[in-house]
Amino acid sequence: MFHDKFPALIAGALGALILGSAAQAQDAVLREVIAGPQRSEAHQARDGARNPHDSLVFWGLKPGQTVVEISPGSGYWTEILAPYALKTDGTYVAGVADLEDPALSDGARRGREAFAAKYADTAVFGEITYAGFGATSKPLGEADSADLVLTARNIHNWMTRDGMLDKVLADFYAVLKPGGVLAVEEHRADPRPEVEGVSDGYVSTATVVAAAEKAGFKLAESSEINANPKDTKDHPFGVWTLPPVRQSAARGETASPDFDRAKYDAIGESDRMTLRFVKPS
Repeated sequence: MFHDKFPALIAGALGALILGSAAQAQDAVLREVIAGPQRSEAHQARDGARNPHDSLVFWGLKPGQTVVEISPGSGYWTEILAPYALKTDGTYVAGVADLEDPALSDGARRGREAFAAKYADTAVFGEITYAGFGATSKPLGEADSADLVLTARNIHNWMTRDGMLDKVLADFYAVLKPGGVLAVEEHRADPRPEVEGVSDGYVSTATVVAAAEKAGFKLAESSEINANPKDTKDHPFGVWTLPPVRQSAARGETASPDFDRAKYDAIGESDRMTLRFVKPS
């Protein structure tokens, strides 16, 4: 009896070994990119707070994927995702300021130009694809074309503009393939309620989940990877009091040299929710 099952057992063991080896190889590429010289010292210094490896593994990043990053800012994730796409035959799409928006500010336009110049080295970052993103932007790409959409610390901004959150979540849903992932990192208000108008930058998990589910997504899993129990969430200038912004005066006012930063620097970066949503197959 046992001898009859032996070939199947061997095949199963070999299959598991091959899969394990492939997963190790994939992980080695990701770790290599995270440790790579293309990353700025300023971004690397934040890894202890942002946990890039564990976050990307949680969100399901895999070789060969088409990944859309929304509002990449200075490029913390760009410096990882673009080289990873280059090394694994994937595609990195940057959802940046929409040049077709007649209301686009000169500052936003210059910011997009600076971002494109910063990441123009195709030998390092590959051929980055650009998609206009904003309140009136067109689709982020062809329908059902992306494997993963990443938004990090953006949702509180969209909540301050009427209809913006619903609009962008619909855009994310449209561009993702069935089974594709919406990866979310956001400042977390819990356990206390949101401040009216999310003026302090902290959002409740329930708000994010409800908005994503309204767009058609299903919450697959949440993680405490980016939790920070030291964050009391009662700072004088909201979440921006904390690193990396380190605000020391009200917006529009000159930074205060007398502001005691020690307490807030000791807290570190904000307490954040880390969520993985899936577009149903």
